[in-house]
Amino acid sequence: MHKDLEISYLEKINQAVAYLKEKISQSPDTGIVLGTGLGGLLHDIEIITEIPYQEIPHFPIATVTSHQGKLILGRVENKIILAMKGRFHYYEGYSMKEVTFPIRIMKMLGIQTLMLSNASGGLNPEFEIGDIMVIEDHIDLFPENPLRGQNLDQFGDRFPDMSEAYCKEMIQLASEIAQQNNISLRKGVYAGVQGPNLETPAEYRYLRTIGADAVGMSTVPEVIVAAQSGMKVFAVSAITDLCTPGNIKKINLPDILQAAAKAEPSMRKVLLTLLKSS
Repeated sequence: MHKDLEISYLEKINQAVAYLKEKISQSPDTGIVLGTGLGGLLHDIEIITEIPYQEIPHFPIATVTSHQGKLILGRVENKIILAMKGRFHYYEGYSMKEVTFPIRIMKMLGIQTLMLSNASGGLNPEFEIGDIMVIEDHIDLFPENPLRGQNLDQFGDRFPDMSEAYCKEMIQLASEIAQQNNISLRKGVYAGVQGPNLETPAEYRYLRTIGADAVGMSTVPEVIVAAQSGMKVFAVSAITDLCTPGNIKKINLPDILQAAAKAEPSMRKVLLTLLKSS
């Protein structure tokens, strides 16, 4: 039974890849996943092709209103990129295999570098709203792993190493870019939780105690699949609310989008320069 399910999943991947190869005129070098309120990077990209998610065989459909569902082939100087405008989340009801389906597609299309952005809550007391944090490591608190089930050997090992899931060279380069442009760049550990509710004060204290600097509801599943596939990964968080004692307040989506917009110019500068340089 499990074998049949995995074969079906692989067939879905192959069908989506075959469709996209017909639509995509050039082979992309880098995959980009644009998170909440961070789609402005597309203004810096020369768009070649836009493909709505609903047209791609077996592709999930984003249900979050702040996520527009398009796969975009574009050019940044000499780099061809494939950008996801809108990602998928476990809390939307998708399985982890569905959440990470696009990362499998990117790997099959030959992409070797993956760049991700997200909006997250700041757990480190030094953080402020609008800061950007490069993710150096993560803590996986999701109840399901995207690699659960029969392994698809063509994507990597059964037990992939995660000791360097985030590319140290890209992190160092991002630090240099930030310094050259007078951008305050935080670094830290991202805790991935299932959501969709925000955390209680006690949960924030717990997350900080176990070593997290920021918390969010995405990114970790995609990074796990990318790491298994041998991709170089760079990920950055926009700190959209503060989860530290004395700073916790009721938050809603407009507040998060406003804070993400505050962080976006610095994030765009770092990502765009990194993209050109890497």
